[in-house]
Amino acid sequence: MTDFTDEQIERYSRHIILPEVGGVGQRKMLDARVLMIGAGGLGSPAAYYLAAAGIGHLGIVDFDTVDLSNLQRQIIHSTERIGMLKTESAKKTIAALNPDVNVTTYNERISSQNIKELFEGYDYIVDGSDNFATRFLINDACVLMNKINIHGSIFRFEGQATVFDPKNGPCYRCLYPEPPPPGLVPNCQEGGVLGVLAGIIGNIQAVETLKLVLGIGDSLAGKLLIYDALNTEFRKLKLKRDVNCPVCGDNPTIKELIDYEEFCGTA
Repeated sequence: MTDFTDEQIERYSRHIILPEVGGVGQRKMLDARVLMIGAGGLGSPAAYYLAAAGIGHLGIVDFDTVDLSNLQRQIIHSTERIGMLKTESAKKTIAALNPDVNVTTYNERISSQNIKELFEGYDYIVDGSDNFATRFLINDACVLMNKINIHGSIFRFEGQATVFDPKNGPCYRCLYPEPPPPGLVPNCQEGGVLGVLAGIIGNIQAVETLKLVLGIGDSLAGKLLIYDALNTEFRKLKLKRDVNCPVCGDNPTIKELIDYEEFCGTA
C-alpha cells in the first residue's frame, strides 16, 4: 500500500479507512515536518494530537521548565516532571504515545538571530507562543520565508485560531499592525485562563495542520475563528490582506527581522 508495517496499519487504521485520507494521506503525515513553537497550554494538545495522528517529524521549541502552575492546562507534562525542561518532558510523553514520531527539541528562546535557522527544514509552523513579541517575530519570519503559520491564542475565557498563509490571504500584521503598548496587556499571572480552553484552541490548530498536510477541506486562511467559552459560541470573521501591511503588503517596509519588547499573554 505505502510500505507500512503491520503495526502502523493497525495504529492508523481509522485514518486509512477514511476516503479523504487513506494510505496516501497517512504517508503524507508520516513524511510531514511540523515545528511547534511552545510546549505550553496550546503546544501541549497540539503536539500531542499531531503525534498521535502520525506527524513523522515534530520539532518543539521552548526554553522554559515545567512549573506546578502549568499543570492546570499544559497536559503534556506531569507532576513528577516539575523542574524538567518542557521540551524534554514533551518528548518523553510523545515517545510513550507514538514511537513513529521523530521529535527534535530546541531548548532556546526564539529571537531574530536564530528563528530562520529554526524554521529551516519545516513545512508548517504552529504558533503556540504566549506573548506578542514572539507572535510578531514568528509572523514576520513566516512571511519572509514563505512558511504557513497555524496561529492560536487564549485569554481568560476566549480563544482565537487562524491560518496565516503567505500565498493565500493576510498575515498577523494585517490583523494587528503593531505590538500593543506596554501596560495594556495583563501579564501571565494577572490575566488568568480557563485551562480547558487551551485544549480546544490547541486541537483546532492540530486539525488545521492536518488538513494542510493532507490538502483537504477549507482551511482558516483568511478567517479568524473566535471561541467564547462562557457562552459556548463560535464566531468566524473574514480577514482581508492589507495592501499597506508593512510585511506582506504591496510595498513592504519590513524586510529584516527584529526583536520586540516582550509583552506577556497567556498560554
